[in-house]
Amino acid sequence: MAVRSAGLLLHITSLPGRFPVGDLGPAAEHVLEWAARAGLKLWQVLPVQPTGGEISPYGARSAFAGNPLLISPERVVEDGLCTARDLEDSPHSDAGAEGFRAARDWKDKLLRRAWERLPADGRLRSELSAFRESASTKSWLGDWALFAAVKATRGGAWMRWPRGLASRDPGALAEAKAALADEVAYQEFLQFLFFRQWSRIRAEAQRLGIAIIGDVPIYLAQDSADVWTRRDLFSLQDDGMPDFVAGVPPDAFTSAGQLWGYPLYRWDRIEQDGFAWWIDRMRAARELYDIVRIDHFRAFAAYWAVPAGAADARGGEWREAPGRELWRSVFQALPDLALIAEDLGTITPDVEELRDSLEIPGMKVLQFAFSENDSPHLPHRHVPRSVVYTGTHDNDTTRGWFASLSLEERDRVRDYLGGDGHEIEWDLIRAAFASVSERAVVPIQDVFSLGSAARMNHPGRPEGNWIWRAREEDFTPERAARLKRLADVTGRN
Repeated sequence: MAVRSAGLLLHITSLPGRFPVGDLGPAAEHVLEWAARAGLKLWQVLPVQPTGGEISPYGARSAFAGNPLLISPERVVEDGLCTARDLEDSPHSDAGAEGFRAARDWKDKLLRRAWERLPADGRLRSELSAFRESASTKSWLGDWALFAAVKATRGGAWMRWPRGLASRDPGALAEAKAALADEVAYQEFLQFLFFRQWSRIRAEAQRLGIAIIGDVPIYLAQDSADVWTRRDLFSLQDDGMPDFVAGVPPDAFTSAGQLWGYPLYRWDRIEQDGFAWWIDRMRAARELYDIVRIDHFRAFAAYWAVPAGAADARGGEWREAPGRELWRSVFQALPDLALIAEDLGTITPDVEELRDSLEIPGMKVLQFAFSENDSPHLPHRHVPRSVVYTGTHDNDTTRGWFASLSLEERDRVRDYLGGDGHEIEWDLIRAAFASVSERAVVPIQDVFSLGSAARMNHPGRPEGNWIWRAREEDFTPERAARLKRLADVTGRN
């Protein structure tokens, strides 16, 4: 049984700092120290895989690589590969979506400068060599580095590359590796820096007694290294394009459903080798995180398949998936793997039975608790084997949510919580901490009492998402003390 604990939901790109995108630098360690003073034991982040030119962390181009955008320039300076002067021309930190694009270009120039200086540092060269040969990276690093190198030099989706390269003809691969040898080595260097910095953050979290919850999206982008290297595992046509794509039917977020467009798995082929690829993916996640949240868990029972080219997700159909066989194979290989099931959306009895038979905690979201009578999200309906949230990255902030309710709905919320709604975000935080759920996680926006402008994501809306940044001055001692008192009184210390 998990010990009662509480924590924050705060993605790395939202960390405060002088650069346009939060990273794995000093701010991450400062937030960990603040969380420890607040009596918190959990830090939940969104996916940390590469996303190419996209902003959404859920458009992963690799199941295994880390996102170079999250590399801290300040840590690179500490390593002696750049100077403080190299950081002076950084883009502004308040540039929003444009800041992500500017940061990607600027950081690539900075890191290429660092790569040029690497030969002078024998210690780091030796560490890079060891990283390349490590059992935990050797199985994926070469494929990812070649994929990223081709993308960096010729661009375009892999389906549009020359036929031999797109189909991974051995001769074409050998030719590309030889022609792009330095770029491939540079891409490996970026992964070395990412995992080196991630290990430092993970060690600091462990020192402070904080477990990191990481997010694993079930699907990968069509234009990803994994779909390119393992076409046999995905439902693709001869030209590499998908025949059906992922999404969800209409729900509370959008009347047309959500059309994600990611290729679907060929579960029959994945099952033939004992789910080896998925076991490798979960092994990599376990090395990154203490607890792994599986996004869109319901698709392991049945998934929504939409014909490729459809305008929205309404024309899809449910198809069965081998969830029980998959996860039993994963747990047999990785018995100490700790999971959380994102069991939100269209949840049917087969999803609940799969989750419970595997003894995986599900999620309770307090913002969903008041839209129906006796909702399973209401605190009196919670069960210990669960994780309670005030809201998730897909929800409005609690202040924004409450402001959007009707007068009748607000009265229902106030009657249940026993407050006047003046600090509705803290009313919900208190309810989450007091819940019997073993873990409670609160978006940092609610701790800071922020409104809708601080919302992280609007599902179904293509623009304006993922760009919110925290401010260093909001991590006050008073807020830490308030959380600490709640953690103490509710047994989450």
